[in-house]
Amino acid sequence: MNTAPDLSIIIVSFNARGHLDRCLQSLHFAPPARTYETIVVDNASTDGSAEAARRWSGVHVIDAGANVGFAAANNIGIRASSGRNLLLLNCDTLVPPGAADNLLAMLEAEPGVAVVGPRLVDGKGRPELSFGNMVSPWNEFRQKVLLPWLTGRLTRRQRRPDWVTGACLMVRRADAEAVGLLDERYFMYFEDIDFCAAIRARGQRILFTPSVQVTHLRGRSRATALRATKRAYRRSQIAFYEKHHPDWVPLLRLYLMVRLADI
Repeated sequence: MNTAPDLSIIIVSFNARGHLDRCLQSLHFAPPARTYETIVVDNASTDGSAEAARRWSGVHVIDAGANVGFAAANNIGIRASSGRNLLLLNCDTLVPPGAADNLLAMLEAEPGVAVVGPRLVDGKGRPELSFGNMVSPWNEFRQKVLLPWLTGRLTRRQRRPDWVTGACLMVRRADAEAVGLLDERYFMYFEDIDFCAAIRARGQRILFTPSVQVTHLRGRSRATALRATKRAYRRSQIAFYEKHHPDWVPLLRLYLMVRLADI
């Protein structure tokens, strides 16, 4: 009889071969002590990402067939996996020894917590603000303009925010499935915030822990397609407000029309 692994690691890739290779290398040379599987979902990369991932032993690579977006690709990976817990992991992250095990231990220690996210730092060790309050006009302004000045201080202690970033997010499979996985109307951005909102709506909590630290290098695919990335962000922003704050949508559309005529 096959026993489901403790953890399924889901990695979405799109034209970020170098980052993906380093991410898989970090997992290969310092694997979780608990039973796990690694699944890479490739969004039709043209840089050999899928081929590079297949060279790593034990990594299951799924070709999405097209660039279906971050939420949809994660869902493909989740549905193909069997782990009791899920680790959604960006391909531009480096996972140090013990990180996945420690996140899983924290998740198992607190039944009321469904999602755990670690402290993220960039390649130079600078902290990233990887959690926050539920998105609203005020909280978006606060997150982008005011809080970056306090990132170092804010990321030093454990918190129970409204969301943690999908760049490195661990969740119980049962809770992920209970909310229907990630909402695929979001091609890229806001899907993690929406997902955490759905989790919280069921009475479960979100946990940010600085005791686990993961490096987030931020992928080249985003940097090389800046215009497309901005468009994707704004479209997901509108979709999020249509779902959670419909009264604000006309004003948001007007703002975007003035500031970004190409949206």
